[in-house]
Amino acid sequence: MSVIIYHNPGCGTSRNALQYLRENGAAPKVIEYLKTPPDKATLKSLLKQMGMKAAELIRRKGEVYETAIAPHPELTEDQLIDAMVANPILIERPIVVTAKGAKLCRPWETVKTLV
Repeated sequence: MSVIIYHNPGCGTSRNALQYLRENGAAPKVIEYLKTPPDKATLKSLLKQMGMKAAELIRRKGEVYETAIAPHPELTEDQLIDAMVANPILIERPIVVTAKGAKLCRPWETVKTLV
């Protein structure tokens, strides 16, 4: 089974999802998205696969969110995607992609539906 996880090792939820995948026989391709952020086309594809809007994937914590996103509710879908590409810390995590689909796995137990 081909599995990809967009992972932040500093995030407990992301670590738990990755551990679950490994304990259940998956050998996921781990993409540390803060080091290797998805490009705009990849991010758009992930959003489409998950059936989400960009605003639903925005991480609503931290200085970047507070300064670049929160004060600007008028931002368009493309502008939000551009912001996530430029500042990957804005991407909520973890995102897991398997043959069963793609999901934002928050809470981490959501990953169980993809294995």
